Amino acid sequence: MNITTKDITIKDDIFTLTNQRALFWKKEKALIFSDLHIGKTAHFRKNGIALANHIMKNDLERLSILIENFQPEKFIIVGDLLHAGNNSDVDEFCTWQKQYPEIKFILVEGNHDRISQTLEKKLCLDFRSSSLHIGGITFVHDYDRSSPHFQITGHIHPGFVINSPVKKIKLPCFALTSKQLLLPAFSEFTGLDTKNIPKKGNYFVFTDSEIYEI
Repeated sequence: MNITTKDITIKDDIFTLTNQRALFWKKEKALIFSDLHIGKTAHFRKNGIALANHIMKNDLERLSILIENFQPEKFIIVGDLLHAGNNSDVDEFCTWQKQYPEIKFILVEGNHDRISQTLEKKLCLDFRSSSLHIGGITFVHDYDRSSPHFQITGHIHPGFVINSPVKKIKLPCFALTSKQLLLPAFSEFTGLDTKNIPKKGNYFVFTDSEIYEI
């Protein structure tokens, strides 16, 4: 797996975008990502749709490589850590998570994160809330138009369409405006929304090997 990076500045701090669907905040030693949707493949299998569980394994493998590369002290998960409550995929995630007892797990809850007290204990979360405020930046799953603060958000699963002479190419992206940084979905088992992304922003579109600013 190739990690390509690009630094951007938010509130006079450097944030590092990666082509692996995550953001690193060096000052806070935090790896930031959204929409992992743990349990989505198990939910499909439970409902009679045969999906291999290697999809989540690949997502967790990318997370492990990002940990090795950036050595974070905390995860800030900007919503939808889970997809459909407790299932076998959650068990697998918890087994993976135990490899990193030194990393603090912070969850900003998303619309899919229906977490009981029992499940919260199982997930070994250090903190969970509907929003998180650090250094003038608000982390919230879905963009809040009424907030005066700069927001780092998820939820949309943003994508960008590039028109080539041969065909239209749809790629995941980060979307940056003066008020918001919208993160791509971390899980590769998600669709891409190209219609509801912020307007009049900078779009950082990425592939397996490059990040392109548009």
